[in-house]
Amino acid sequence: MPKRVLQGVVVSDKQAKTVVVKVERTFLHPLLRKTVRRSKKYHAHDEANAKKVGDKVLIQECAPKSKLKRWEVVPEQA
Repeated sequence: MPKRVLQGVVVSDKQAKTVVVKVERTFLHPLLRKTVRRSKKYHAHDEANAKKVGDKVLIQECAPKSKLKRWEVVPEQA
């Protein structure tokens, strides 16, 4: 089964080897037929501590690394 990949923005990089990523999704409200925005924050593992606040990143599912970390930052392709 493929791993899920999400795109978001780093909102915190204060922890060691961890970034908090805010992922926003939009969907159509079933009754009102209006576009609704919802966001969720994920703790993601960043081995190199390279990402800073405001960076756009891709995160993918991984095996649990700690109590909150179930995602890791996808390394950028050169």
